Amino acid sequence: MEKQLKDSVRRCIDARKVDLHNLSRDIWSRPELGGAETCAHDRLVDLFSQEESWTVEPHYTLPTAFRATWGPVCGGEGNPVVHVALLCEYDALPGIGHACGHNLIAEVGAAAALGLKAALEQTEPPLAVKLTVLGTPAEESDGGKIDLIQAGAFADVDLALMAHPAQKDAALQPTLAVLEISVKYRGKACHASAYPWKGVNALDAAVLAYNNISVLRQQLRPDWRIHGIIKHGGERSNVIPAYSELNYCVRTTWVKELPELKAKVEACFRAAAEATGCQVEISYPGHIYYDILPNSTLEGLYKNNGKALGIQFPEQPGKFSGSTDFGNVSYTIPGIHPFFYIGTDALNHTEEYTEAAGAEKAQSFTLRTAKALAMTAVDVVCSPDLLTQVREDFRLAKLKTEIFDT
Repeated sequence: MEKQLKDSVRRCIDARKVDLHNLSRDIWSRPELGGAETCAHDRLVDLFSQEESWTVEPHYTLPTAFRATWGPVCGGEGNPVVHVALLCEYDALPGIGHACGHNLIAEVGAAAALGLKAALEQTEPPLAVKLTVLGTPAEESDGGKIDLIQAGAFADVDLALMAHPAQKDAALQPTLAVLEISVKYRGKACHASAYPWKGVNALDAAVLAYNNISVLRQQLRPDWRIHGIIKHGGERSNVIPAYSELNYCVRTTWVKELPELKAKVEACFRAAAEATGCQVEISYPGHIYYDILPNSTLEGLYKNNGKALGIQFPEQPGKFSGSTDFGNVSYTIPGIHPFFYIGTDALNHTEEYTEAAGAEKAQSFTLRTAKALAMTAVDVVCSPDLLTQVREDFRLAKLKTEIFDT
């Protein structure tokens, strides 16, 4: 049965390759920032609205999120429903468009969902199956998946699947937990030449904080990251700045380590205020992104299916020092977030990667990944024992985070 279903998945995705490429290209050619992905949202909603038997909810919970559901398709009598979610991202980056290839993430999610539906309509699996496609906005900025989690979008989902473009194929690349920090200094303006002693220089505080963080870096664990910018440093060179603002991100291997690093950087920010006489305001404007929990069963299934399609996985794919709100999903339900090669060695968040994400060359790699993802879902819905193991892997991974010694 698994072979029949997987063959159907491959045939369907191949048959839809022109439509899927057009979807990806349309999103790529109209890059939209997180929370404003109106055209991408509408394009995906139109795609699933034109398909038979999908129930489509535009503007689901968030203005540019959507949900498309299909099923359940009944398996054996009395069997519970296995609910599989395919996730789509489609936000771009300011100035450089789809430099992280989220147009391809949307294509993978849509292709895998269409392939799975076509296969399940032809061959009924032993378990009842329901499919959901979730459009998840603002991964690069606000963490749309976290808002969807809080709204209950994953409450009855058993398995979440998506894939992200990168430089190599990997069933799992560990990501980092991340916390965004906003720092504002307030001093006192004065003439910078005539009465400098009457002023309190907020820019000096920002510079000291920046340098404090730079010194701190040499004392950090190898996988931790701190990076930031000075967003505001004054208006004119002859006026002592009364206000300055910084924006920082701190990243750790595990989300449980974030409080330790947060305390260290806060000390740097407060020390700069103390040294200059400024007032400091420290706030945390966004969601915390968690690291991705591994799931060895899903990873093994994905690798087996990928290899059957010709994907080559390096023995040591390396670590990805970025972050994703899929990490929060992986702490909520079992899931997988593999990375896939798109035919270029260009690095994410560069102009070169933007070009590669819109190129015809990326298509064969993208659709191959969609097939592997859908075939992994086939394995799970065809085997109650595998589903049990996936859930056990999830339980053990969460237990490890609870006992991890920071």
